[in-house]
Amino acid sequence: MTTTSPSVRTAAPSGRQAPPTALGALGLFTVLLGAALPLIDFFIVNVALPSIDRDLAAGSALLELVVAGYGLSYAVLLVLGGRLGDLFGRRRLFLAGMAAFGLTSLACGLAPDAWTLVAARVAQGAAAALMLPQVLATIHSSTEGPRRARALSLYGATAGLAMAGGQILGGVLVTADIAGSGWRAVFLVNVPVAVAGLALALRAVPETRSDRPAPVDVPGTLLLALALLSLLAPLTEGRAAGWPLWTWVSLVVFPFAAGAFWWVERRADRRGAVPLVPPSLLALVPLRRGLMVVLPLSLGFSGFMFVVAVALQQGLQMGAVASGLAFVPMALAFFGASLAGPRLVRRWGTRVVPVGAVLQGLGVAAVVWSVGSDWQGLSVWDLVPGMAVAGLGQGLQLPVLFRVVLSEVPSERAGVGSGVMVTTQQSALTLGVATLGSLFLSLASSPAEMGTALRTTLLVQLGVVVLTLLLSLRLPRTVK
Repeated sequence: MTTTSPSVRTAAPSGRQAPPTALGALGLFTVLLGAALPLIDFFIVNVALPSIDRDLAAGSALLELVVAGYGLSYAVLLVLGGRLGDLFGRRRLFLAGMAAFGLTSLACGLAPDAWTLVAARVAQGAAAALMLPQVLATIHSSTEGPRRARALSLYGATAGLAMAGGQILGGVLVTADIAGSGWRAVFLVNVPVAVAGLALALRAVPETRSDRPAPVDVPGTLLLALALLSLLAPLTEGRAAGWPLWTWVSLVVFPFAAGAFWWVERRADRRGAVPLVPPSLLALVPLRRGLMVVLPLSLGFSGFMFVVAVALQQGLQMGAVASGLAFVPMALAFFGASLAGPRLVRRWGTRVVPVGAVLQGLGVAAVVWSVGSDWQGLSVWDLVPGMAVAGLGQGLQLPVLFRVVLSEVPSERAGVGSGVMVTTQQSALTLGVATLGSLFLSLASSPAEMGTALRTTLLVQLGVVVLTLLLSLRLPRTVK
């Protein structure tokens, strides 16, 4: 038996390991497609909620569950999905996740009632949690050097476009009402995409896995799930439910669950076992400091997307398509900045991240000024400068942060590292909608007050951008 790559293994007829298989252009396109689908579905449903409410008589509490059920199962199971990829093979888990995502999307699109839709959304989030961690782990394990830098930049561009494009696509599909499908089209559109993704993955995605796979850490998995649920569930459901007793009890449980999780993981690490989130992994300075920046950046990003979309649709009575078009300048600027990222990082290192934070802050400030100067007469064109500058700033940050977080993660731990990162990102996206969204909705009791509520909320987000800037100054100066 000869040893080749520590993470990429393919079977050879003689029983010896074959040379590692690199991730080609078609394979990269395929895994990026798998990365886009879960993020699109996190945002695409926002513009479909009014139609779902009319069709299924869901009510506000169940509508919140349609959104929160997906986000919660997605966030809770991401690290486990990364561990399973390390254990059973990332291509295999990617295929399983893609197939499950297509089937659960079909179930969402055919749901006869609100509770069935909620259950299908929870299952869809679990399928996404199987698929998404394999994307970064595959890139990390089957590319290196400049190819890895380009692949991670494209991943960041894909993530940004998926988050901005989700609401645009949702508005188009709901308005088009294809064959009378209405809101169901936002889910059914995933089915042919998933079928195409399966066919491409079978052909072009190499199999990678850890050479030292570890069994699933059951206590750690259960405690992490309890910690995330006890924090995210009350924050996402509390406002719609009127903050009942269970929400406060759950928030009290959170610090104890988080502390118990960390104690169990440290104890397992000391015993020589392999915990779900090894504390030694979090000891890596680039990973730890990078995650500290990803958290406020993602929180502010999702909160911004949510409150602007709601304000334009409910406050100014813009249609779903018109409000979606407001995000086009942000998406285009984000994509361009992401593609330029590798060249800028080679010259300036991670200093591009604080520069991006400054630009993002200027963009948000420009949006605040536009909203404050003439709210009732505000048009999509008035938002273009601020949205474009904000997108440019975000595009200079997110792809570089992905590289920073994974830069010193060993290939055999690629699944765990990517799982930790996307869990942080997804939890922050959910927190952003829950916190900034709740602040905005509590201030906007009527359409006439939405302009003031939007300005106030965006000023709070501007404070989050300042925090991102300060934390980014502590990043390592260079990145692999």
